[in-house]
Amino acid sequence: MATININVDKKVKEEAKETLEYLGTNFTNVINMLLRQIILTKSIPFEIKVPKLNAETKKAIEDAEKGIGLSKGYTDLEEMWKDLEKED
Repeated sequence: MATININVDKKVKEEAKETLEYLGTNFTNVINMLLRQIILTKSIPFEIKVPKLNAETKKAIEDAEKGIGLSKGYTDLEEMWKDLEKED
């Protein structure tokens, strides 16, 4: 066995950890799968690209980052139903 030490953004690590736990796996298993796929395919086993963004998409991303145009979030079910009834 060998150990790999990597630096990762804390938020990225936590979000990935939660997702992997939900999927019933962990970092060690996923890294081992990734390394085996690299060996098998002699490549990075997924597409890496920067999406092309037009002006409309860029504005939508900027607005979302600022919280503009997003739906209201709810933590109270009764409040959600009241708001839904108002829309009718």
